[in-house]
Amino acid sequence: MKNLGQDEMAKYPFLADAGQYLKDQGFTLEQFGSDPDLKLFVDKAIHRIRSAAKGIPYKSDIMDNEIRDDATLPKEVFSFLLAVILLKLTGINTLIRRFSLAEARRAEEYLQKDLKKMSDEDKDELAIKIIYDLSSITVKKTDKNEDKFFIPVSDYLVHSVHFHEKEWKLINRHVEKGNVFLTSHQVARLVRSELSSFISKKIFSVNTPSMIIGFQKPVEELASFAKIFSVPTMVSTEYPPCIKHAIEVLEKGENLSHSGRFLLGTYLMGVGKPIDQIAPLFKNAPDYNEKITMYQLNHLKGSSGSGTKYKCPSCERVKSKDLCFATSDCDGIINPIQFKKKRV
Repeated sequence: MKNLGQDEMAKYPFLADAGQYLKDQGFTLEQFGSDPDLKLFVDKAIHRIRSAAKGIPYKSDIMDNEIRDDATLPKEVFSFLLAVILLKLTGINTLIRRFSLAEARRAEEYLQKDLKKMSDEDKDELAIKIIYDLSSITVKKTDKNEDKFFIPVSDYLVHSVHFHEKEWKLINRHVEKGNVFLTSHQVARLVRSELSSFISKKIFSVNTPSMIIGFQKPVEELASFAKIFSVPTMVSTEYPPCIKHAIEVLEKGENLSHSGRFLLGTYLMGVGKPIDQIAPLFKNAPDYNEKITMYQLNHLKGSSGSGTKYKCPSCERVKSKDLCFATSDCDGIINPIQFKKKRV
């Protein structure tokens, strides 16, 4: 990655060597835990984590895509670095995944703005390089005066495979000479998953002692806060392996694919579970939104106005989505719903 300017370091702190920046400013982590004058940075880091966990946009001090004053850069970089340290010390997967996704979405907005800012070619080129380094997608501009870009069809197919909206289907896109044409918003959206993964790996890989002096209280505060995301345990020998796996993914605070959520929702409804017992299972998902979850579950049940009641997909369909974890207990069934009857 090329050297980052102050604006870029503030917008994309996960790309900078934040630890080195901290040393260059003459601070140690222990100072942040003991110096009252530095407490505001720890508080800002906690606010950044809590906002991410609740799905509330983090309000930074960056204005008009640029840092506002000399205090903005250390606030943005220090709060991100301290958030990474606090998350690693808590070890709570739910907070880590939600923070990573929220920061990815934040960076996605800046990438879109930098792509559109055609008058400043350095920013535009940096955005394209960031996208390539994170996802190997080769982005090119069509015209400096238009918000149009194109990427190879092969890159598009790899990164759009998990998008189920009609607009993302290749047949609905402008394709020409082996390239797919997109807006800056669509280009940036394609790399959200890679951004989130990059940030979460950064958190998991950071080296910290078991505890840092002065960090005990904020770590305990975050651990207490994370309890609101606990989900009911639904382990049953009557559930087929694919359903057990889906529940385990959610309990770990990891992202369950759209197909996995469809499978879990339709299966549990198919065996008679009411929506108010199914919905809490999704609370731990990094992108959980209560209203959307309830809408989607009611849609699967056929209560949202469409009238179509969706059924649990067949084992063959489950296998095609890489969601099958069959054991010998699955022998002879063609649909996960039959697993319970077979066990009985």
